[in-house]
Amino acid sequence: MLNLAVIAGSGRPDSQSKKVAQYLLARSQALQIASPDSQLIDLGGDPLPLWPSEDSQQRWPVIEQQLCKAEALIVISPEWHGMATPAIKNFFLYANQALLGHKATLLVGISAGVGGAYPISELRASGYKNCRIGYIPEHLIIRQVETVLNQAEPESDADQRIRTRADYALKILHAYATALTPIREALLQQQPNFATGM
Repeated sequence: MLNLAVIAGSGRPDSQSKKVAQYLLARSQALQIASPDSQLIDLGGDPLPLWPSEDSQQRWPVIEQQLCKAEALIVISPEWHGMATPAIKNFFLYANQALLGHKATLLVGISAGVGGAYPISELRASGYKNCRIGYIPEHLIIRQVETVLNQAEPESDADQRIRTRADYALKILHAYATALTPIREALLQQQPNFATGM
């Protein structure tokens, strides 16, 4: 089983992104993909200071420890005005290659309506450069998020479909994370001459 870090990238406390993060973490544990010590990182409930402000409450060191232990990640961003959230973009300013480099990562876009694709596109384009996070080809987009993943059992066909798709994506994440473990170890043993991406 993997030590999994699930990052809820909304800047709002008690967000729909946090709800989805809790569901995916619990489901990955039920599928015996994630270990019991896997953790949720909620950027809305415990926000990081806007980079490069001083982290006076020492929030980042706690997150840093969780990321060090993580073998794979799920990164969740709601779509706000067609963009990934400031909270998740700010997170990537803190993170680095030692923490995230070559770790298999499932992207999840969230929308209260029929959107949700733009955060996926944006993070694939710009959220990996210096940290070398390893986004897998599969991703999830959870539309009409307020109507799904609310109860133990699905409440509609759409709810059942996204749960089935989530299981599929989690299994793919597990396969990639398992395969990337020796690659990651080999790459991180090298002295990096190129600390930042091109």
